Amino acid sequence: MALASFVQGKARYRSVDLLEAIQECGAASVGIVTLISFLVGVILAFMGAVQLSRFGASIYVADLVGIGMVREMGAMMTAIIVSGRSGAAFAARLGTMKVTQELDALITLGLSPTEFLVLPRTIALVLMMPLLCLFSDLLGILGGMAVGVGLLDLSVVNYVRETISTFTLTNLFGGLVKATVYGGLIAFAGCLRGFQCGTSSSAVGDAATRAVVTAIVMVVAACGAFSVIFDLLGI
Repeated sequence: MALASFVQGKARYRSVDLLEAIQECGAASVGIVTLISFLVGVILAFMGAVQLSRFGASIYVADLVGIGMVREMGAMMTAIIVSGRSGAAFAARLGTMKVTQELDALITLGLSPTEFLVLPRTIALVLMMPLLCLFSDLLGILGGMAVGVGLLDLSVVNYVRETISTFTLTNLFGGLVKATVYGGLIAFAGCLRGFQCGTSSSAVGDAATRAVVTAIVMVVAACGAFSVIFDLLGI
C-alpha cells in the first residue's frame, strides 16, 4: 500500500530522508564493496588457476571470473555486505525509535511509520543495489585480472579479450535483477526486525542481529530460487 501511494505521488515522507538513505546505502558502502569484491575475484582466479593450469588452459580463468562475478558472486557478495551494514542499521534505528516511543509519536501525528520510515529506505536500497552490483562485478574482474597477469603470465589484452568473449547481456541483466530483488529483501528484513524490537536495553542489539540473519537467509533462498527459475527459462 505504501508503494502504491508512492507511485501515485501520495506517500508522506521527507525527500531528505530518501537522499540520506541513498547516500548511506550507496556511496558510503563503496569502500567495503571495493575491498571484498576485489578479493573475491582474486579467490575465484586462484581456484580456477589451480585446476586449469594442469591442462594448459590458464586463459579460461578469465571466463570463470567473468561469468562467476557477473552472474552470481557480484550480486551475492554485495547483498551480504549490505545486509551486515545497512540491514543492521535499519533495524537498530527503527528499534531505537520504538524504544524511545518515537513510532508512537508518528502515529499520534497521523503519519504512517511504513510510509515515513520504511519507504525511503526500501527505495534507496532497490535503487543502489544494482549500481553496487555493477561496481562489484568490475572490481571482481579486475581482481581476477591481477592474478591472471601477475601469476599466470597472461597479457592484459588477452585477458580482456577472453572476458569480453564470454560476456553476455543476459548474464549481466540477470545479475542486476538479482541485486534489485536482494535490495528489497534486505530492506524488508531490516525494517521488519526493527518494528519487532522489544523495549528492553538489549532489544536493539538483538533486533540488529536478527535483521542480519534474516536478510542473509532470505538472500540465499532467493539465490537458489533464481537458479531454478533461470534453469527452467534456459538462461
